[in-house]
Amino acid sequence: MLAHSSVYGGAYHSVSSPYSHSNLRRLSLPSVHLRKSRLRSFSLLSSCYGQRLFGVRALAEAEVTTSDRPQYTSQPYSVNIPVGDRHILVETGHIGRQASGSVTVTDGETIVYTSVCLADTPSEPSDFFPLSVNYQERFSAAGRTSGGFFKREGRAKDHEVLTCRLIDRPLRPTMLKGFYHETQILSWVLSYDGLHSPDSLAVTAAGIAVALSEVPNTKAIAGVRIGLLGDKFIINPTTKEMEGSQLDLLLAGTDSAILMIEGYCDFLPEEKLLQAVEVGQEAVRSICNEVEALVKKCGKPKMFDAVKLPPPELYGHVEEIAGDELVKVLQIRNKIPRRKALSSLEDEVLSILTEKGYVSKDEAIGAVETIPDSFEDEDEDEEVIVDGEVDEGDVHIKPASRKPVPLLFSEVDVKLVFKEVTSKFLRRRIVEGGKRSDGRTSDEIRPINSRCGLLPRAHGSALFTRGETQSLAVVTLGDKQMAQRIDNLVDVDEVKRFYLQYSFPPSCVGEVGRMGAPSRREIGHGMLAERALESILPCEDDFPYTIRVESTITESNGSSSMASVCGGCLALQDAGVPVKCSIAGIAMGMVLDTDEFGGDGTPLILSDITGSEDASGDMDFKVAGNEDGITAFQMDIKVGGITLPIMKKALLQARDGRKHILAEMLECSPPPVKHLSKYAPLIHVMKVKPDKVNVIIGSGGKKVKSIIEETGVEAIEAQDDGVVKITARDMSSLEKSKAIISTLTMVPTIGDIYRNCEIKSIAPYGAFVEIAPGREGLCHISELSSNWLAKTEDAFKVGDRVDVKLIEINEKGQLRLSRRALLPDPDPEKPKENTSSQKTIDKASTPKKVVKVSKDGILVENNDEQLKDKTILLDSAKAGPITNKNRVKRSSSKPVTSASEKDGGSLVNGEAKVG
Repeated sequence: MLAHSSVYGGAYHSVSSPYSHSNLRRLSLPSVHLRKSRLRSFSLLSSCYGQRLFGVRALAEAEVTTSDRPQYTSQPYSVNIPVGDRHILVETGHIGRQASGSVTVTDGETIVYTSVCLADTPSEPSDFFPLSVNYQERFSAAGRTSGGFFKREGRAKDHEVLTCRLIDRPLRPTMLKGFYHETQILSWVLSYDGLHSPDSLAVTAAGIAVALSEVPNTKAIAGVRIGLLGDKFIINPTTKEMEGSQLDLLLAGTDSAILMIEGYCDFLPEEKLLQAVEVGQEAVRSICNEVEALVKKCGKPKMFDAVKLPPPELYGHVEEIAGDELVKVLQIRNKIPRRKALSSLEDEVLSILTEKGYVSKDEAIGAVETIPDSFEDEDEDEEVIVDGEVDEGDVHIKPASRKPVPLLFSEVDVKLVFKEVTSKFLRRRIVEGGKRSDGRTSDEIRPINSRCGLLPRAHGSALFTRGETQSLAVVTLGDKQMAQRIDNLVDVDEVKRFYLQYSFPPSCVGEVGRMGAPSRREIGHGMLAERALESILPCEDDFPYTIRVESTITESNGSSSMASVCGGCLALQDAGVPVKCSIAGIAMGMVLDTDEFGGDGTPLILSDITGSEDASGDMDFKVAGNEDGITAFQMDIKVGGITLPIMKKALLQARDGRKHILAEMLECSPPPVKHLSKYAPLIHVMKVKPDKVNVIIGSGGKKVKSIIEETGVEAIEAQDDGVVKITARDMSSLEKSKAIISTLTMVPTIGDIYRNCEIKSIAPYGAFVEIAPGREGLCHISELSSNWLAKTEDAFKVGDRVDVKLIEINEKGQLRLSRRALLPDPDPEKPKENTSSQKTIDKASTPKKVVKVSKDGILVENNDEQLKDKTILLDSAKAGPITNKNRVKRSSSKPVTSASEKDGGSLVNGEAKVG
């Protein structure tokens, strides 16, 4: 049988493997008879780096049975863990029993299932732990199906990618160096109640699953979300509670330290953020204590024997050869020359060690190469496994051993050690010399240069440069059609009117690489910058545009996401967006163990870190905001974690850095224009009665389509609450559509007079007259003339223009018009007949409003003091070519309260005020 495998059947015996990387031997297993197999032949070859193999995780049956260590049995077990004002249920041994570790975590009716598996053989040695994380929200969890053609989940959505990063980042610092077995964490949302968010549960579930598995790690981790309602911090708040929260903080850590924080807030002071972190750390500590007790009962033995580190003596050889030269190379200020010099020095070290006989070009070093061969009996119906073979189902592996080549170091070990030595020398330079590679002190910011308006056709643009990091930010304004739609677990389409998209092409670091869909890093950095800028945007009532920001990194040497915040803020101002204030972002680093390099042991905080300081340092802490507070933050720790005093020091130093950057942004040349570009669309917001919305849209959207075609506007959006938004490229088309909608939705009053109106159709009983575009009334044959008419066609035809007066509105809203009421009385001395229609005319003898329509379709408004007429401006003239015929929109969003009460509308244009 195979132990330490990702497949477990029955009991698992917790014993250490006799195979180690320093002493490998061949085991003889007893003879076993296997079932029939249809496999004619099978060859399993395992290779790692070149010809090098690191061992096979197999155990002798004799050693398994005689082990003194306790046995592991995959028995169901569950525990309730208190979190905030409620409990979460953790269950293991029920689902996914063949995985190395699996748990389900339940909060309310939200259930997250997470599994951990690892490869049987190690992959190539690397300085990057081979961990992959996949998180998926199943639509069935909320009783839905995918809206796509295939009706199943596709590629990961952006928020799923962000959750993958939330799981990966706190786990990675707890993994041991030298463990090269590929590890995969899979997480699914199996049930979602719409109240309890699954992302923080997924972080905790992954931490518990890893702790229960064979993956060697230092400590168990857990994650919680912290909200702020008033002055009260809430642990794992519900989605309803988060709607009124001033803070969205997700924290992960161990029972003694913080490993990761990420969140967004509305200009929260540093002191308040530290209080939230303290509350979250206490909640994480209590969860981790319960997890440690669970691991003692159900955890599997860790594969510490699979950890392989470079030989300790190799560090001395590398330092002896490259030490003096490294000191000189690390003083090179520019990134590309320094990188090339380090690469050249690494090759030189490898060459010298090879010449001295310490390194061989082949990779068979200090390990037994086990090449499994297939064994097949000629008889297809019966296969017998002889002694020395291992039964793996239908795969029969016959071990074979080779003598190890007595060499000291491998080439990959030399490269790993050279990188560690380089980081050590860089940290020593910073602590002992007080200077960084580019000559700055620990709290000094790189030179900043910015300019706006460099792209003439874009609605807003800015180029922000800080040292060797540069971001080109471009803003595009549009209507709701440009909004980003998100399909989520809740049965409501989420629409984002502001989004930032970050791209990191390989050219920004002088390299050649893949171009395609955005990477997880690009999605994460873009979301961080987006949430940082979101707090300074005006509300939709004041600025009804959809805003898209593109940040393209054209140069990178650290802090590119924070450069996107600075460049995006300038580009928004250049586009005329009335932002509340300016904000900036900065990335902070840290050297934790300063006493190792002659320091006093106090952690050294670095402001505005470069790429090498990020890679060699112990922390990457990004903070965005202004002088008064924070809008977004993200911290990743690369060591065992940090404490609150260290975080407080970093936050205060980051605030000083933001003040400096904001002052430099004010020196932008040329500065942002702070008004709408002439190429940006115009959006007019007007308010009509809700019952008139259907009049604008028409049957099947025919009316609104005809208005778009007739006037040439981009789009017309009519909401159920009566708010109408007109998007146009020029003022002329905007005014035309505005006038048509105004007349369509106007409320006629008895006594109003309409002049020069067209007869649209003739009936035996009268004529239908159009008093406004889309509004017709019946002028009865008796009201057409002062004289008697036998037929309407005797005096009028379709297309004739007449003056009419509104004399009646029936209970169905139909209009009754009279032409005779406006004609002079042919016999003034003759008494008027007492008819019902005449009584109606007498009641409305004083006209309230006069609408005059010219032959070219233009209504002109005039005031007549004697008649107290009111003029309505209408433009029903035909416009130019039809554009965007099908852009008909209707929504049920909240009303726009800023619409002008005087004219029923407001035009978004002019200067943008920056507070």
